[in-house]
Amino acid sequence: MRVFVAGGAGVLGRRLVPQLVARGHQVMATTTSSAKSGMVERLGAEAIVMDGLDAGSVGEAVAKARPDVIVHQMTAISGKPDIKHFDRWFATTNRLRTEGTDHLLAAAEATGVSHFIAQGYASWNGVRTGGWVKTEEDPLDPTSTGKGAKALRHLEDAVVRAGGAVLRYGAFYGPGATDDQVELVRKRQYPVVGNGGGYSSWVHLDDAAGATVLAVEHKARGVFNIIDDEPAPAREWLPYLAECAGAKPPMRVPVWLARPLAGQTAVTMMTEGRGFSNAKAKRELGWQLRYPSWRQGFKEELA
Repeated sequence: MRVFVAGGAGVLGRRLVPQLVARGHQVMATTTSSAKSGMVERLGAEAIVMDGLDAGSVGEAVAKARPDVIVHQMTAISGKPDIKHFDRWFATTNRLRTEGTDHLLAAAEATGVSHFIAQGYASWNGVRTGGWVKTEEDPLDPTSTGKGAKALRHLEDAVVRAGGAVLRYGAFYGPGATDDQVELVRKRQYPVVGNGGGYSSWVHLDDAAGATVLAVEHKARGVFNIIDDEPAPAREWLPYLAECAGAKPPMRVPVWLARPLAGQTAVTMMTEGRGFSNAKAKRELGWQLRYPSWRQGFKEELA
């Protein structure tokens, strides 16, 4: 197929494009800067410079590419994590998940693109009632990440309504995905908050890319949790990450102190977060993970 990857130069796009090419697909991948065109071409794709927040730029790029499927991987997450100011940190990503999604869907409709896949998120942001592990039938927490939660809801509603698929990826790790977090861990600036009982789900970039290829080839529709087999509380995965990174164990900070220092989002993630189940993706897409657990993946990546 002719596959248009919006955000092909991003951390996941750089793992996804080669997998699509290896499967025989013709890939057109976008970047916001011509300076990255060479890197995209070395991955095996045709590079297209596009501004995902400009409807005209998006429409022109999609019309030129004439794809069979659009894969929306546009985000703007870089630099030191700033969970305390989550809305500010994610401001451009939230726009890409709302305005950018709308621009891509409009371009798909205008050019007759029959299938659409978009990047969602499901790590610790399941609704904070009931059990610790959620399926696709459970809603996301509407207040977990401030404006980010509204942006994700907009993306999911728009894409599913258009007959596409939303892949709710867990927290990424792998080449280039967790460098900033690991640096904080090594500096002991990433503590366990409270009892650390909040759950998170992880996924290696290569496994996330593999699931995306399957969603393209199966012309998947609906919502899928793309995460590994082992949702786990912060008190387990964070000390293990520190150990794998050769760092001292993370400090422990009480909730009352963490709230003003790190913000409510960090407290919620660490103490009340809900992880997710991948049973649907494995069943309906035939997805098999190279890294079934973050335990194996963290150890290999940080060896």
